[in-house]
Amino acid sequence: MESGPAIFAGTAFTLFGAGLLLWTGARVRHRAPVAHGVSPATAVALAALFGAGFLTLGLWCFGRV
Repeated sequence: MESGPAIFAGTAFTLFGAGLLLWTGARVRHRAPVAHGVSPATAVALAALFGAGFLTLGLWCFGRV
């Protein structure tokens, strides 16, 4: 019964983290801004950090199942 929410949360966090990392990589590859009004280096670093964090959190949730 308790594995249902963990699977849902793990899926949501993993998909969001992977999507954020892929989107950030595509923006960097095309030399497009990641966030408007922010230094490009700061935007890339924070987006990559949060993407990796959400991906790790999702994998941790799957480990709790």
